[in-house]
Amino acid sequence: LACSHHHCAFPVNRNELCIWNIATAQPLCLSGHHYSISAVSFGSNINPLLVCSASHERVIVWNLDECTQKAKEGFMPQGIVIGTLLGTVLHVRFSPDDQQVAVCAGNRIYVLSAKNETILAELDGHLAPVTAAEFCTWQKSTLISVKGGVFLSFFCLKVWDCSTGQLIYQSGIITGFPLLSLLIDEENKQIITGCAEGQLWIFSLISDHNYRCVTRINLKKEHEKFCNKVWKSGKEAGEGQNNSKVCRTENMKPEGSVEASLPILLIEHCDFLVCFHNEENIYPSRNTSYFWIGTSTGLLIINLANFEIEAFLSYKDYSDLSIRFARLCALTKKAVNGKVLCLITSMFEDMIAVLEVNPAALVRSQHGVFLPCENENSLSVIASSYLFPFLSNYYFRGIGQKCKLNYFTVEMKSPVKDKPLVFHNKIKSSGYTAAPRMTMFSPNNNLKKREVSKSKTSCKFKNEEYPLESDPPIKYEKEISVTCKPTPIFCVQYSGDGEMLACGLGDKTVLILNSNLTDTSSVFSGHDGAVNSVGWSHDKKWLVSASEDRTLRVWSVCNKEPALILGKEKFNKTVRFAQFYFIDTFILLCCGAEFHLLSFHLDTTKDDLRRYKQRSVCKLVQKFPMASTLEITSLSAVNDFYSYIVLTAGSNRALEVFDLNAGCSTAVIPEVHTRSVHQICQNKGSSFSTQQPEAYNLFMTTAAGDGIKVWDLRTLR
Repeated sequence: LACSHHHCAFPVNRNELCIWNIATAQPLCLSGHHYSISAVSFGSNINPLLVCSASHERVIVWNLDECTQKAKEGFMPQGIVIGTLLGTVLHVRFSPDDQQVAVCAGNRIYVLSAKNETILAELDGHLAPVTAAEFCTWQKSTLISVKGGVFLSFFCLKVWDCSTGQLIYQSGIITGFPLLSLLIDEENKQIITGCAEGQLWIFSLISDHNYRCVTRINLKKEHEKFCNKVWKSGKEAGEGQNNSKVCRTENMKPEGSVEASLPILLIEHCDFLVCFHNEENIYPSRNTSYFWIGTSTGLLIINLANFEIEAFLSYKDYSDLSIRFARLCALTKKAVNGKVLCLITSMFEDMIAVLEVNPAALVRSQHGVFLPCENENSLSVIASSYLFPFLSNYYFRGIGQKCKLNYFTVEMKSPVKDKPLVFHNKIKSSGYTAAPRMTMFSPNNNLKKREVSKSKTSCKFKNEEYPLESDPPIKYEKEISVTCKPTPIFCVQYSGDGEMLACGLGDKTVLILNSNLTDTSSVFSGHDGAVNSVGWSHDKKWLVSASEDRTLRVWSVCNKEPALILGKEKFNKTVRFAQFYFIDTFILLCCGAEFHLLSFHLDTTKDDLRRYKQRSVCKLVQKFPMASTLEITSLSAVNDFYSYIVLTAGSNRALEVFDLNAGCSTAVIPEVHTRSVHQICQNKGSSFSTQQPEAYNLFMTTAAGDGIKVWDLRTLR
């Protein structure tokens, strides 16, 4: 089968080629083969539109304009025979300029001229029948091929140089099913291939990547995840009836039911964004590539940026379509009037159906529940107001649109009232009214001087705008050893102005260094375990650290002493991911499967009589448990501006979004990575660049062995 714009090509009576014009509904029959036609392909150009058909005994190229004119004049249309007796042909493909044709016959690939019977190259190296081949669009002499088979074998992808006939690269794929389809993505410089098992492999064609495998997608798992997401979203929005037709059968499998496999019959480009050109606010991912996946049970749209399913069309959901399982599938590359032609043939009958698919309507019907709309209140990192409605006035008092922290009351003893002093007898003065002897008792003002000097030096740096068109800094600058003996560094954190760097070490200490790594480091000691997290305050005067000893400390950067210590009696598990929050109003930390929101007041003044009793106070505001997880593996929140959003990741590989303005969890994203997320990085802004407000809704996650993913909080994708 083959599709191109308004035309569909398929064999009739085994050895005749039928060209069906959708616009005129007129068939054109082309005769020239004596054996059954086994492969058909349209050319890359529209004018003239070429089609190639192949059988066991010959390969023929037809010019449709000339054949149509011949048929109107009453003559028999004729094509150009470009190859004879090549064997059983499984696949044919035109080059980007329609000057060459790649013919996959048996274990070999023949590169033929599209104008005459000339073999330009013969590529021999596969050990099984070649099932698909594609020309590289930006390197005309490069050809990529995949092979299939029946038994467990070493199925591979090969890259050829057609001009020399040499093999450039061979990649091995171990699977028990043959590779059936192949696509070259010119925009991202990638190869996409699929097998009969429902697995997709994506390889990079960038020269420096050496054809490495980017990712592998299990189509069945992604399909189940998509169905569960649509059904759950529809149920929450009260529209589960519309989505139950698509997804409920996947969740409720009756006993004795048979699961259909998802062999990847076709991979084709999708004009997804063209279909949404009049609905710019519906879908934000305008710089993303999409492609179609044709399977035996339906069609899927895959997002190449996150490898997730955008929409799924099942054949059995349409009563007018008599084909339930497809054996072959073909799609047009470009949409016409927002619609795509799809040609499928039945697996059990001699039946062909032509479908007209509207991708925009298909996506809207399944994504309408959770696609962002203009009038819908979606999640945003930037807070719209500065109040916490769910908190009691015991902690806050709202004054207009600003928030004043009313720290919880601390009982103080009533001061001694002033009383007149009366001397009944005449006594000698003790000298308390005299001026103090400065030579013997000089006040210690060094601490205040250091504080002033710190504040002065912190304002000396030049806050220059970083040009956004410049590349990120990747040049290796300097390396220092922070300790005399090998010690692991568990965490590093820059201050907001980029002038200082804090490090948490495995030797129970915290180091503060100058960002250029030139000045002598300041050492903060006091923990009894390895320091697993450090965080700067917004004003750069305080540093919070958490340790494996189940304690949390807030340090004064000036005098290197802890202003606040929370001991083991406060936490039953190790404290992790401690940070300041809401512009130094709160402290966030993780303990087991929940994170704590703490309010605090720091007081560094000392009482000579009670010098070992800290005057700083701290109190728990609320605990927020993460659903269905044993431990929180990462936490992130913004402290540089007002934001209610807190992101957490758990050992169950899920990511949960908390809105502290509502005081509850608002969204859960399951299976964010194949392993537990060990870091969440938000776009918290910078003193050296200006960004659009929408950019702060982006964040990244990473997991060991599963790369880095960029997410959008507004769409949770």
